Amino acid sequence: MALEHRAFLYRGIDDFLSVTVPYLESGLKKDQAVIAVVREPNLTALRDVFTPGDAPIGFFDSAEFYRHPVHTLRDYQTVVKQSAPRSLCALAEPVWDGWDERQTLEWIRYESLINVVFKGSGASALCPYDTTTLPPAIVAEARRTHPLLLAPGHNGPSDEYVDPETFGSGCDRGLRFDRPGTAEYLPIEGDDLHVLRSFIGERAGRLGLAKQSARNLVTAANEVAANALQHGTPPIGLWIWRDGADLVCEIGDHGFWRPGPGPLTGFIPPDTALQPGFGLWTVRLLVDLMELRAGWDGTFIRLRVRCSALGVGP
Repeated sequence: MALEHRAFLYRGIDDFLSVTVPYLESGLKKDQAVIAVVREPNLTALRDVFTPGDAPIGFFDSAEFYRHPVHTLRDYQTVVKQSAPRSLCALAEPVWDGWDERQTLEWIRYESLINVVFKGSGASALCPYDTTTLPPAIVAEARRTHPLLLAPGHNGPSDEYVDPETFGSGCDRGLRFDRPGTAEYLPIEGDDLHVLRSFIGERAGRLGLAKQSARNLVTAANEVAANALQHGTPPIGLWIWRDGADLVCEIGDHGFWRPGPGPLTGFIPPDTALQPGFGLWTVRLLVDLMELRAGWDGTFIRLRVRCSALGVGP
C-alpha cells in the first residue's frame, strides 16, 4: 500500500485543531495505529480533546521526538513495524527552531526521505507547518518535500513536489566545505587504522569531548576511513578541528566515488548489516551530522559533534 504524506499549512491553534482532530478520528475509525507527535501548545490542546481512555492515541512531544533526523527516522520506522499488521496514522509536526543552517538542511532532507523509507507501508502522515511562526523558506520547502498539500484553497497533490533523489542531490550541491588552516592533519596510509583511532581519540579528549561521544566519533571515522581505502583514490587524509560549537572530523581522498547502488544509499535504514549503505547509516547514527561532497577535487566526508558534549574552548 502506498504512503500518504501530506504537508498541512495552518494558521494558529484553532485552524490546527479543525483539521487534526478529524484526521486522528478518521485513523481510529479505520482501526489504524494512531500517534500524534506535535509541539506545545498543540499537544496539550489535543490531549484536552481526546481525554485519556476514550481514544487509543499515542501522544508525544515533538521537542523530545525530533532531536536527531536519523534517530527520528529510525524511531518512526520502529513504530511502523510494531504497529503491523495495522497501518500507521501519524500526525507528525517537526521542530524547526534551535537548528543551525546545516542541521536545518538535514531536517528538510529528512522530510523528503520519508517518501522513500515508508513508501510501501500504507501509512498516512500529516505534517503541520504553522505559517504564522515559521520562516517562509521552511514553509516553501514543505511544498517540495511532501507529495500532498493541504493549504488554504488547496487540498491535493503539491505542484512543487521534488522526488527524493533529485531533492537530495540538490542538498549535497549546497554544502560548503571550507577548512581552516589550523586544522590538524593525518595521512591515512595502509589498512591498519590504529593510528587514526588514536589520533582522533587523543584530540577529542584534549578538546573536551565526553568519553562516549569520543568513542562514537572514533568508530564513525574508522568506518569512513575504511570506505575511503576501499573505494577512494590516494592520497587519503584526515583533518580535525574545532568549529565554534562543533568538533569536526573530515576524511577525504582524490577519487570521485558515490555510495552505491543509488544516491540515497546510506540515508535509508538498511534491513541487515549485509545491505549496501549499512556502514554509512551507522555513521549517521553515531554523530550529530554527516556531510558528503564528491567532486572533481575528490570525495570528502565531514563528521560533526555538537558542542553540548564539549567542555572546553578551542
